[in-house]
Amino acid sequence: MGATLFRWLEREAPNVLDAAVRGDAASQARLGHGNAMAQPYHHIILPLASPSDRRTEVRWGIEDFRRRFGRDPVGMWLPETAVDRATLQTLAEEGLGFTVLAPHQVAGSPADGLAGRVPLDDGREIAVFVYDGKLSHGVAFGELLKSEEAWLGRLLDDSQPPRLRAIATDAETFGHHHRGAERTLMGVVDGLRNAAGTRVENFASCLARHGADIEVEIVEPSSWSCEHGVERWRAECGCKMAPEVVSQQAWRPVLRDALVWLAGELPIADAAAAPMARGLARDRAAMFTSCAWFFDDIGGLEPIQVMSYAAHAIDIVAATDRERAERLEQTLLTRLADARSNDPDIGDAAWLYRSRIRGSHPLGSPP
Repeated sequence: MGATLFRWLEREAPNVLDAAVRGDAASQARLGHGNAMAQPYHHIILPLASPSDRRTEVRWGIEDFRRRFGRDPVGMWLPETAVDRATLQTLAEEGLGFTVLAPHQVAGSPADGLAGRVPLDDGREIAVFVYDGKLSHGVAFGELLKSEEAWLGRLLDDSQPPRLRAIATDAETFGHHHRGAERTLMGVVDGLRNAAGTRVENFASCLARHGADIEVEIVEPSSWSCEHGVERWRAECGCKMAPEVVSQQAWRPVLRDALVWLAGELPIADAAAAPMARGLARDRAAMFTSCAWFFDDIGGLEPIQVMSYAAHAIDIVAATDRERAERLEQTLLTRLADARSNDPDIGDAAWLYRSRIRGSHPLGSPP
């Protein structure tokens, strides 16, 4: 769970938030290490971020984790598991011990499923766990969610099982994408706890007990959801939600370039800055939330959301320098006009910005 979902849970479902925190404490008591992992503060593609933004996202994620769970994180989940060496270097420099990657992202990963070791600059290193791709696919796309027995059978019935088997899916797989799947998961966990010779583990505990002895090499840049590396979030690489539908995603690089330009024009606030300036820093980072580029058209909710963050950041500038804010917004609109929608009724991102954002929120409205 990232900071955005945590904030929503605080307002809408505090009992769920409390259960997550209590669950982490219970796993600490059982294993000596908590189940929870940190995440960058926003769901951005870290290999595409500037070095300063990447470090800020990691630091903010660590601080949010400390505030929620009352302890330091050992590992960090990377959005879309997007990784390069610079990202791993930042994690290690900020005191993190491991992350989790997809099988195609690591060359020479240990056959027993335990963590591999990535040497980094300045004598640093970080551990990487690789999740089981076939098992994870079977869970995420439903075939193993139909019965506890089938899932347990895949986990346990193996002549030479690895020492560690890890499954990674989106949380919404359980109960949202597949109704009732959360109950299947509960049954599988109970079955594993009762199976002889097995241990329900977490990554931090496993790393503490076994270490990471085998040196591995990462494939960079790479992610779990784009076969072209991280191009899905900056280029028309061909990755789509609906490949059977004829559509273009040439708007993706235009949107990213426009927001990169705006980010470079916005002042960067330090920790001692006034609250409004700190809000500008949050919006500046949130503009790059990854889901805006993941789907097939710029007319979706997600691109509109990141453009809303951009508008809010400009509003904060307008509070002290309206003329400058007007210039920023006009240039942004000129750039967004080149981001064409697949829907002729929409036209381009500039139209979306004017109608869907500024239509009800004029420039300079109270941030």
